[in-house]
Amino acid sequence: MIILSLLLHLLINSSPSLSLSPDGLALLSLKSAVDQSSSSSAFSDWNDNDSDPCRWTGISCMNISSSSSSAPRVVGISLAGKHLRGYIPSELGSLIYLRRLNLHDNELSGSIPTELFNATALHSLFLYGNNLSGSLPPSICTLPRLQNLDLSRNSLSGALSPDLGDCKQLQRLILAANEFSGEIPGEIWPELKSLAQLDLSSNQFTGSIPKELGELKSISGTVNLSFNHLTGEIPKSLGNLPVTVSLDLRNNNLTGEIPQTGSFSNQGPTAFLNNPKLCGFPLQKSCKNDDKTSPESRKSPENNTDSRKGLSTGLIVLISVADAASVALIGLVIVYLYWKKKDSEGGCSCTGNEKLGGGTEKGKTCCCVGGFPKEDDSEAEDNERGGEARGEGELVAIDKGFSFELDELLRASAYVLGKSGLGIVYKVVLGNGAPVAVRRLGEGGEQRYKEFVTEVQAMGKVKHPNVVKLRAYYWAPDEKLLISDFVNNGSLADALRGRNGQPSPSLTWSTRLKIAKGAARGLAYLHECSPRKLIHGDVKPSNILLDSSFTPYISDFGLTRLITITSPSGEPSSSSGAGGFLGGALPYTSIKPSDRSNGYKAPEARLPGSKPAQKWDVYSFGVVLMELLTGKSPDSSPLSSSSSSTGVAEVTDLVKWVRKGFEEETPLSDMVDPMLLQEFTLSNRSCPYSILLLLVLKVTLKFVHV
Repeated sequence: MIILSLLLHLLINSSPSLSLSPDGLALLSLKSAVDQSSSSSAFSDWNDNDSDPCRWTGISCMNISSSSSSAPRVVGISLAGKHLRGYIPSELGSLIYLRRLNLHDNELSGSIPTELFNATALHSLFLYGNNLSGSLPPSICTLPRLQNLDLSRNSLSGALSPDLGDCKQLQRLILAANEFSGEIPGEIWPELKSLAQLDLSSNQFTGSIPKELGELKSISGTVNLSFNHLTGEIPKSLGNLPVTVSLDLRNNNLTGEIPQTGSFSNQGPTAFLNNPKLCGFPLQKSCKNDDKTSPESRKSPENNTDSRKGLSTGLIVLISVADAASVALIGLVIVYLYWKKKDSEGGCSCTGNEKLGGGTEKGKTCCCVGGFPKEDDSEAEDNERGGEARGEGELVAIDKGFSFELDELLRASAYVLGKSGLGIVYKVVLGNGAPVAVRRLGEGGEQRYKEFVTEVQAMGKVKHPNVVKLRAYYWAPDEKLLISDFVNNGSLADALRGRNGQPSPSLTWSTRLKIAKGAARGLAYLHECSPRKLIHGDVKPSNILLDSSFTPYISDFGLTRLITITSPSGEPSSSSGAGGFLGGALPYTSIKPSDRSNGYKAPEARLPGSKPAQKWDVYSFGVVLMELLTGKSPDSSPLSSSSSSTGVAEVTDLVKWVRKGFEEETPLSDMVDPMLLQEFTLSNRSCPYSILLLLVLKVTLKFVHV
């Protein structure tokens, strides 16, 4: 008994990792497989005496209802860009609830272990930017939920297995910059009904382009087969691809004439460059030129002379008329461009760089060409790609220059900025120290995914210096998030009311004018130049954010429509549960819709069943202007005895209060914000300043009344 006790004591003390969960033990195999000298910071908190690994760097967990254990299980590994040197251990395949494996941009070598595919919940595998070698295991498609496979920029070789067609849920297949060889199997592509992105560029593929690629109906962005050794003619079936798809067939050995059907009509010449034997539009190489070397075309000078003499008079007249028509057409184009340039010089800018209303003719409406500024091609491609990424939940970046991992969001510190019937807003500080604003929407709408993506993509295309930029979104059946820029100086409501109910001392007349003009530009852009000519639906000071220099930013636009999609009843959510995959990362607070903003709403907007209109926004913005001038909120209009001197203490509506003040000729000093009056006194410009304020207030009243 004494000997057994000693052995048990030694076993426990020599193996503290026995207290660790099975998932933690599997993760320790990754730590052991990596050179510790290159990864001291990545695994600094991976302690084998912890009870579970959920607090380790790069690890995300969640409670699984179907699991036999009550402990949280590992669902994500994210150790990207950590300079890890080593190999991928096969023990990671025992993580049966692992969904995302992000080990990209490291220095991992060796082959991809087939045991890894025992983790059957895996839907995203990002291993690009390493030194992995060997072939692509055919058993990878035993993963029934695999959606994203990116193995680019490695040293993988061998032929593609036809078994790739068994990855029925695959949405992204990116194998660029490897050493794959052989022919591209044609039987793969008809099976991949959900494939949205395909990149096989910079490999050593040979043979012809499989005609079955034309059956990829869900593809978007670019089909990239460039920088290979493909031969033969381009199959006409590629014209069956969606017209929005771009082809990249550069630097191959393709021959023959470029087809002119379907999606080929939208391709530019760069898609076919460096294929010496390729001809036809859009290349500047006619296929008819090849006939010059044929025996029939080798004629003697006498024959050429005869052919020239054979031109009929009618043909000569026809050529002359065609030449004259071409000259006339060119002249019309020049005149059109001249007047278009003149017109644009007299117009206004949707970027907000010109004065509001400046340089425009009376009654002329300003808008951008095409409805909104042209997007960068690559960003538009990312947007199209994001619209296809459904699955269990994925973070989709709308802005090209903005990217971070979902696991980074899960582990970021967050606190509540505010809550309303349109959701809860958090400030989230990412791992690089950059803050973002995350709005959490309702938990319903799982059947309306396409509507959600359409609305969010339209919101993401709004680009204006006075409108908050939407950077990314997250969609899952039980979780919807919008990630946008964080504006660091609060809202106009905070500046107007302050901590003690008094306006901020920084709200001078020039600052208020700057805020009013900037907000007007942003709202005008949403109404006239945005892709959908959006209706804000809730214009009020709390939705006008300010930065450190008091530049205004219109926020929360387009949310009214999203709420009808994400809330099962179409009404603002009132859930207070943990809810959703991100429930453990973002604190959930109950939402209680409030009617305190009714003072900003147009009278017709307060009627049940009324349809939103841009006129509502115009009215609401007019009330905001009144609040800027009077310092009084429509939600707390004069009711106290301190305001009884105005004679309108019984009025509870700010617009009616101001209108009644003019009708009863109330002194301007009783209506304008006392802070502005104090500024006017100190400036010693009493008469001009008083007249200016009176004019502005009257114009504002007229504006709101109309």
